[in-house]
Amino acid sequence: MPNDPPDDFLRNLAKMVEDIIRMIPDHERGQVIGYTIIAGSQGEAPRIVHFGNAQQEEAEYEVIEDDSYIFVTATIPAGSRYAAYADISTDSVTIVIGDIRTTVPLKSRIDVIHSFYQVRNRVIDIVLKKKKGK
Repeated sequence: MPNDPPDDFLRNLAKMVEDIIRMIPDHERGQVIGYTIIAGSQGEAPRIVHFGNAQQEEAEYEVIEDDSYIFVTATIPAGSRYAAYADISTDSVTIVIGDIRTTVPLKSRIDVIHSFYQVRNRVIDIVLKKKKGK
């Protein structure tokens, strides 16, 4: 059988994925259900095929709090065509990404004027300054 470069590429890619999985901490407990590599026809642009629910109902987020601030970090779904923003109020923050609206209730009152957010690399970071005197 002659040496077929596309076959070599896919074989090398599969080997790289195996090596990456092996280097993940606690890989014995981790599990890869499967993956598929589909080679398109020449000139066809690569694309992402999503499995499961096509529309996410809420943004995934994490909240960290200290004495003066509350930090909320959320991921923007891959392939999102919408700009993300944060609607900051005194008792909650709502993360808006197109039709996805995720409200994060807060235990402390917020100083809206001194709170802000920024979006970079599909991540929205929200910094909320707590009001003094609760």
